Amino acid sequence: MLDKEDFYQSFRTRMHAWIKSDDGKVHKFADILLFGPDLFHLLCKLSLDERVPAGHKAKLVGAIAYFVSPVDLMPEIILGPVGYADDIAVAAFVLNNMINDVDPEIVRSYWAGDEDVLKVIKQIVEVADKMVGSGLWSKLKGKFS
Repeated sequence: MLDKEDFYQSFRTRMHAWIKSDDGKVHKFADILLFGPDLFHLLCKLSLDERVPAGHKAKLVGAIAYFVSPVDLMPEIILGPVGYADDIAVAAFVLNNMINDVDPEIVRSYWAGDEDVLKVIKQIVEVADKMVGSGLWSKLKGKFS
């Protein structure tokens, strides 16, 4: 039987390897890009939770699809791990909008990361414009609002 990694495991492995590389060690947003796998995991878990309203689930599923799609505004196949910047920004944007309608403890219960997820989301949303570029960020927010 083949032991095949799922998207989350593969994503996590790639990000941790990149963060140790020469490029990763000096990248301006390396610490934020490292949140990518945990944000993906969180999106998946919340999309299955019955306490999350259907409208928010639709946006969570959209953000998941954006993560796994090989075609997006910053393609990983061309940019490598830096290409996940837009995916991570979208995840944080969708989660940030959802937190006003969902008990934050539900969000915290699924967070696999070490830091406070609400602070992580806020930190990413605050730098998303710089991380992705204002033109791309405006387009993305429009698609996920």
